[in-house]
Amino acid sequence: MMKKIELEIIALSDSNASANSYAIVLGEKNGNRRLPVIIGAFEAQAIAIELEKMKPARPLTHDLFKNFADAFELRLEEVVISDLKEGIFYSLLHCRNGNNIKDIDARTSDALALAVRFNCPIFTFEHILESGGMVFESEEEGTSPTEEVPAPPQQPKRRKGFDSKTDEELQKMMQEALQNEDYERAAQIRDELERRNSRA
Repeated sequence: MMKKIELEIIALSDSNASANSYAIVLGEKNGNRRLPVIIGAFEAQAIAIELEKMKPARPLTHDLFKNFADAFELRLEEVVISDLKEGIFYSLLHCRNGNNIKDIDARTSDALALAVRFNCPIFTFEHILESGGMVFESEEEGTSPTEEVPAPPQQPKRRKGFDSKTDEELQKMMQEALQNEDYERAAQIRDELERRNSRA
C-alpha cells in the first residue's frame, strides 16, 4: 500500500491559467513541496467562505452536503488526491457510517471544499507530488518551509463609496450582501473593515 502524504491549504489566489479560475495551493506538512490545483470560481468561493468563517444566508451546495451527511451520521474522514492524469487531479472521499466505509469519487475542487467543512485531513501520494508538485527552497538555513508561501490571495478590488461609510453602515451592508448571497461584495466590505481596524 502506498504511503500517504498529508497536505494543508497554503493559499488561494487568482490563477493566470485562464479567466474565472483560481489556484489553491496545497503544502506538504513537514516538507517544502507545494501542489497547485486549478479550480473554478464557484468552488473557490465555497472554500474561501468556509476558511473566512462567513455564514451565508442559505446553505451553499457543499453546506447542503455537510448538513445531509450530519443528519445521517455520515462522516468524511479524509480526502485523498489519488491520481493525476493529463493535468487533471482525481480525488476520493473516504467516508464512514458506523462500520461501513466507502471511498467516493469526487472532483478535487469539490473534495477540498468539503474537507474544510468537515475539518478532515487531505492526503496525496509521492508520485503525484513528484509529477505535479513544486519545491520551495528556504532562503536561510533553519527557515520553516511553511514560511515560504506562494503569493497570497489577491485582495478584492476596492469598490468606490466605502470611504464615505461608517463602520456601522459597512457592517449593515455586509449583512445585506450575505442575505442576497453576494459573497464577493461581502468579502470586499469585510476587507475594508479589516483595513480600517489595522490602521486604528
